[in-house]
Amino acid sequence: MKVVQIVFSPTGGTGKVAEIITKALGKPAAKIDLSDAETDFSLLRLATDDLAIIAIPSYGGRVPALAAERLTKINGNHAQCVIVCVYGNRAYEDTLLELKDLAEQSNFKVIAAISAIAEHSIMHQYATGRPDQKDEDVLCSFAAKVLEKIESCNTDMPEFQVPGNRPYRKAGGGGLVPKATDQCVSCGLCAETCPAQAISKENIKCADSKKCISCMRCVVQCPQSARKVNGAMVLAAALALKKACSERKDNELYI
Repeated sequence: MKVVQIVFSPTGGTGKVAEIITKALGKPAAKIDLSDAETDFSLLRLATDDLAIIAIPSYGGRVPALAAERLTKINGNHAQCVIVCVYGNRAYEDTLLELKDLAEQSNFKVIAAISAIAEHSIMHQYATGRPDQKDEDVLCSFAAKVLEKIESCNTDMPEFQVPGNRPYRKAGGGGLVPKATDQCVSCGLCAETCPAQAISKENIKCADSKKCISCMRCVVQCPQSARKVNGAMVLAAALALKKACSERKDNELYI
């Protein structure tokens, strides 16, 4: 059995969670990066005996539309998969259910589902430093239970339920579009790595607000720390979410 990570992780938090789970499984692993705008995902087909770890961040309680579009182009070929929804300690609402539907649409067999916490990609005061050691211990225990299910041949048990509602909640817009400051040296890294191709190499300092998904990759990767979002808007959002985000949420396993 080979493990295949299928991950959308613009700022790295979701990728960290996927790595912890994959390492705990102790199997050879390959990676498919759903944030890579240059990949033709329709050419990708898994082997039936692969185990996929499909890890996606929750954006406003939904799977990011860009990630959903790319995931459904992959042929799962009846491979077993574990779906992982990562969120910034507020709530993931319909994300896990939507991800399960998308994985099944792509011909994967979902055998387990995990919700996990990572540091908020915009408001870093929420879930700061997570996944931490406590999270890692819990995620490793989840991986052990997944392996136990596979090795006991119980993957054909009745379908399990995950939280969420159909129809899914209405997807929100990006809203926070990072802009370049005077520190920008037009190196072009932001344009090269933008998952949504929202930054033109000919006009580095501006992003297309219609394409930007507010994933914050350009902010995190800029070597000059020259891309910023509107501070007042971030502060207002942080205050609105303070009550929901302040209490430490737990990782969850559905199996």
